[in-house]
Amino acid sequence: MHILVCIKQVPDSAQIRVNPVTQTIMRQGVPTIINPYDLFSLEEALRLRDTFGGEVTVLTMGPPMAADSLRKTLAMGADRAVLLTDRFFAGSDTLATSFALTMAIKKIGAEFGEPDIVFTGKQTIDGDTAQVGPGIAKRLNLLQLTYVAKIVECDPQKREVTIERRAEGGIQVLKTRMPCLIAMLEGTNEVRRGAMKDALRAARSEIVTWNAKAAGIEDLTKCGLKGSPTVVKKVFAPPPRSEKAFQVTRADTAAQEAENLITTLFERQPAIEQDLVKSAAGF
Repeated sequence: MHILVCIKQVPDSAQIRVNPVTQTIMRQGVPTIINPYDLFSLEEALRLRDTFGGEVTVLTMGPPMAADSLRKTLAMGADRAVLLTDRFFAGSDTLATSFALTMAIKKIGAEFGEPDIVFTGKQTIDGDTAQVGPGIAKRLNLLQLTYVAKIVECDPQKREVTIERRAEGGIQVLKTRMPCLIAMLEGTNEVRRGAMKDALRAARSEIVTWNAKAAGIEDLTKCGLKGSPTVVKKVFAPPPRSEKAFQVTRADTAAQEAENLITTLFERQPAIEQDLVKSAAGF
């Protein structure tokens, strides 16, 4: 099997600041990490590789320093890392990003073999749009499985994969054909640390680096700001809440205080009470 994982190097959200004048995220001096959601997809890809054999290729688009994140994935056990970097990609929104990544995936397929499964994280912590994965699936005409909580079964011979997908009101069990795209949820597995031999291999491995031309991208109007119709009007940090959290201070009055709190909640949000009544009645 050939499994491809798309990751993104993102600023550490715990240290992100917003420029009060330009209303844009200040990335200077902010440490970068691998998007946490992508790590669960990488781990799932490595588990499938360990079970059925094959290769895991990791792909990212970003500045040259994104190679550091790719090297970390090699240290975790990935077989190959590809960096898509070019000044033409600067300012890309989800539409332009999915286009560039799609072209790179096609190039990877031509050089290293078509991927049977493309993995992405649920979303990224800097954009939170959850649009790039489905955008890639649409452009590559892949069957897509989003919000996947568990891979139940994978059969490379039949080229089928069965998953559990978290949905509103419960869990869906779906089976689809390969090739497909799977977007994993967080907390679906325990991400490995990587073996010493992989860390040593990562240190001396070459990161495959492509610019737009090398990736086969001829129409640069679909990349970067030119290919990004999204307009960000304003970026701001959420204001602190004026109301403090409710705390129960005495054990002997906890039941009464809890009842008062529920009554207040239903008064403010009557729809919640209606939904609970319907659920209890079996509707």
